[in-house]
Amino acid sequence: MRLTQNYTINDLMEGCKAGDRKMQEQLYKLTSAKMLALCMRYAKDRMEAEDSLQMGYIKIFQKVKEYRGDGSFEGWIRRIMVNTAIESYRKNIKAMNVVPIEDAYEQPSTGFDFSRLGMQDLLKIIQKLSDGYRMVFNMYAIEGYSHKEIAELLGISEGASKSQLSRARAILKEEIIKMEGINYATYAG
Repeated sequence: MRLTQNYTINDLMEGCKAGDRKMQEQLYKLTSAKMLALCMRYAKDRMEAEDSLQMGYIKIFQKVKEYRGDGSFEGWIRRIMVNTAIESYRKNIKAMNVVPIEDAYEQPSTGFDFSRLGMQDLLKIIQKLSDGYRMVFNMYAIEGYSHKEIAELLGISEGASKSQLSRARAILKEEIIKMEGINYATYAG
């Protein structure tokens, strides 16, 4: 598979393993937009996302020799970025909003057509969530982590993970309904 100029993914990996700055730059150019989008989902703002992105690439270039070829290289990069975002969150955590498990509940579907919601709008809504809710929502709904894995990575209980996911969904539903109302008023007028 050709990626940039005349380089294959194997060329880029080998170049990065050898510490070739040109290959590191090519890998960054190839993957940074997608990885920034990933970091934006975990961060409260663009500056925090860019910090996570830069720290992630430092780790990638330091650990590239450890990549064994199990799974895709992009998947390996993605995992490092997610872990970096989680580490950043854990360093910055002061107090996580935890909803008592008895207050957690599943929300019925809004019937909202998500295809009408632009990616930028969805990202803005996700970024409105508190740090704890945003982390759990992203890890569970987008990255596919189990509640047990989330609990271990964030140092919370499985019940807290489930509770925060439920609350995040409720908040997202409210925000989408507000947006749907605004969009309806805009298009109905």
